[in-house]
Amino acid sequence: MRSFAMALDLVDDPVRIAEYDAHHRQVWPEVLSGLRSIGITRMRIYRCGTRLFMAFEAPEGFDPDRDYQGYAEDPRCRAWDALMRSYQQQVPAASGNAWWTPMTLVFDLESS
Repeated sequence: MRSFAMALDLVDDPVRIAEYDAHHRQVWPEVLSGLRSIGITRMRIYRCGTRLFMAFEAPEGFDPDRDYQGYAEDPRCRAWDALMRSYQQQVPAASGNAWWTPMTLVFDLESS
């Protein structure tokens, strides 16, 4: 398994942030199935203010740029993705079309 870490920002609106959090307390079943179908075995999203941090595990060879949006081939997953993007914006360090921006590993206790 490989671990990935990515960042994204939410629109700075307390009402919208509360809605986003509420959606994630009741993620649509198709989204859960879709994420599992592309090989994601574990995913966590943390929030601090408007900043989101997503950590997930996927099989060796998984490429987020190539594989992640595969879950959105399902129409319900595509609708979820569009809905979530209405709450989100790229982080300032984002480059190109990347929505969730990959983060660089700077320390790993297990490797030290």
